Amino acid sequence: MAQTDYKFEGWLGHDPSSAEGNMKWGEYEPKPWEETDVDIKVTHCGICGSDLHTLKSGWGPTNYPCCVGHEIVGTVVRVGSKAEGDLKIGDRVGVGAQNDSCQGRKGDCEACASGTENYCQVHHVGTYNSTHLNGGKSYGGYALYHRAPSHFVVKIPEGLSSAEAAPMLCGGVTTYTPLKHHGAGPGKTVGVVGLGGLGHFGVMWAKALGCDKVVVISRTSGKKGDAMKLGADEFIATEEDPDWAKNHASTLDLIICTVSSSSMPLMGYMSLLKFDGTFVQLGAPDDGLPSIQQFPLIFKRLKITGSLIGSPSDIREMLQLAVDKKVHPWIEEIPMKEANRAIVDFTAGKPRYRYVLYNDEKGVEQIKAGL
Repeated sequence: MAQTDYKFEGWLGHDPSSAEGNMKWGEYEPKPWEETDVDIKVTHCGICGSDLHTLKSGWGPTNYPCCVGHEIVGTVVRVGSKAEGDLKIGDRVGVGAQNDSCQGRKGDCEACASGTENYCQVHHVGTYNSTHLNGGKSYGGYALYHRAPSHFVVKIPEGLSSAEAAPMLCGGVTTYTPLKHHGAGPGKTVGVVGLGGLGHFGVMWAKALGCDKVVVISRTSGKKGDAMKLGADEFIATEEDPDWAKNHASTLDLIICTVSSSSMPLMGYMSLLKFDGTFVQLGAPDDGLPSIQQFPLIFKRLKITGSLIGSPSDIREMLQLAVDKKVHPWIEEIPMKEANRAIVDFTAGKPRYRYVLYNDEKGVEQIKAGL
């Protein structure tokens, strides 16, 4: 029988100072229940850079109070009568950065019709700080429970721990999807700009997809050892080699850039691409990207593009690849009660390479008792 005696409680940001470790624990009202919905008891939730951008209103005004977290893993405790996906109470499931879209309900939407719901142009609903089609507000996973439309709930396959699966639901699929879409695989050389929460996934996916060579591009060589352990074949430290762009010119088929900086040497990165190469921007700095010079694009027919998270089918495919190729993200598990400390450390760049919050009974009791 479905459990229905729970409350929706979590860490709430009430103003931009919440990004400095000032979230407050509180109760909130989830989206109004629909029979296509699923309620999930949260066991794990990864910390993503998007959480910090949102808490501080970095991408525009946040609709406070806001409970962030969109790398959610837990167990199903309630299933609507019209839920998709053969979901049952007790199933281990996950929800990524999107938990609703028009799904064709609001007219002709090519994105939803083609299975790329992450590009829905009619009503794209983020897992937090957004508004559902029924008017309800979306709240994320720094919490005890989460409610989501079943279409965006995916089962976690056996062979993958909940803690490892959590950061894959945003950070993982954000790097997997552009690699897959742009043909990463045998015969391809791939560059990954930035070795952080996203970049370390990029290296592992590129290797799992069978790319001939994977090159990590970073400012310094401080993370070179980690890059090699993750499977990288080569490492470029741009601040330590003044001729890096010249020395490595026209060597890469594809670059994914995970850096969120308006001062990155964008055109230097572009010079590393071969003829017809592709540069995919994933990071989203608050103050925008550097300016682009046209002639390098024209003379090598280069492409600059972007990529946004992944669809439910992308997530399922990625999770299975992780099981098949034994992909294990580098994570540190932190009790949910220490979420404020964790986001401060995250901002300071301490994770190697993803933080994952987890709920346990003792921690929940301490949170409710005021820590």
